[in-house]
Amino acid sequence: MYTDKKIQPRKALQHIQPYQPGKPIWEVQKELGIDRVIKLASNENPLGPSPKAVEAISASLLGINRYPDANATNLKKVIASHLQVQMQQIIPTNGADELITLISETFLEEGDEVIVPSPSFSEYDFGAHLMGAKVVHVPLGIHFEYDVEAIVSAVTERTKIIYICSPNNPTGTYLPKEQLQQLLDSLPEKVLVIFDGAYSHYAEAESYTNGLEFVTLGYPIIVLQTFSKIYGLAGIRIGFGVALEEIVQSILKVKEPFNVNMLAQEGAVAALADREHIQKSQEINKLGREWLYRAFSNLGLHYIESMSNFILVKIGMNAKDVYEKLLAKGVILRYGGAWGLPDYVRISVGTPEENAILIGLISSTLQNED
Repeated sequence: MYTDKKIQPRKALQHIQPYQPGKPIWEVQKELGIDRVIKLASNENPLGPSPKAVEAISASLLGINRYPDANATNLKKVIASHLQVQMQQIIPTNGADELITLISETFLEEGDEVIVPSPSFSEYDFGAHLMGAKVVHVPLGIHFEYDVEAIVSAVTERTKIIYICSPNNPTGTYLPKEQLQQLLDSLPEKVLVIFDGAYSHYAEAESYTNGLEFVTLGYPIIVLQTFSKIYGLAGIRIGFGVALEEIVQSILKVKEPFNVNMLAQEGAVAALADREHIQKSQEINKLGREWLYRAFSNLGLHYIESMSNFILVKIGMNAKDVYEKLLAKGVILRYGGAWGLPDYVRISVGTPEENAILIGLISSTLQNED
């Protein structure tokens, strides 16, 4: 048996911690020996996948002995028509997570700097550390708002990439269009902005932008989108990016040839056309979000108004204890400790029934804590 520790991983891995996803339903069911589990931890669509996507995937199953279209030509054509951009400006990927890694592999050298407003999605840090780059965290404001001046002030000669998640995960806050314009106009031309719009379909504020207009205007910006949220296709992993053609061409040099599987491509094409499912998803999210706001207020809990399909709720010093007690009762939330927010939990908006069960359990748990 080999015991000598001569095979060493890259030094960059010393800064990387594996991503910690929310517990899957089956695992909680097995641990607790219960049938009903309510998962409000991963910001998934509580209505399920687009029915049209399911139909398209089912119709494609007999073709899975063939490799998928490496260029995802039909999907890019449909996305281009949907967003009014050129096909050459689109890069489909195995979820937006893969695109974050590909961007890092394409543009980052060891010693480069990446600016990440904090708290935000942990995969931005992962991609940077993977390439030996330094992550510069710029704290959000006291109400978790973006501070454009602080971001610009953090830029140095080594800055290569700035990440903007809007609406931001886990806070639900967003960067208004005017401030995004200000940021882009204030940056050196060599700095690339990654605008993660995974939750853009839920944003309703008049001042919100999904970033695509700035791609059209020729700014060095990559807009990330996913089919995991509003379209309900998280399980088949598909997302895409939109940017200037020359930026996309550079990323294609590091992309695996068959990174998006056939079923994902077919499902995504169908989901884009399923307006009924999109509208229903937006409606149930809006109604559920407003209902939860009122319920949290009645419980005396502070929350952050969200432009997304989740709400960041301040429980207090006992937040982890409340999270664990709800988990023991079959309700999965996301504890905020991983973001440096130990007093908070992030709660995905569920169905009306799920939301009601959640509030009932939080209420009884908090009463027992007193």
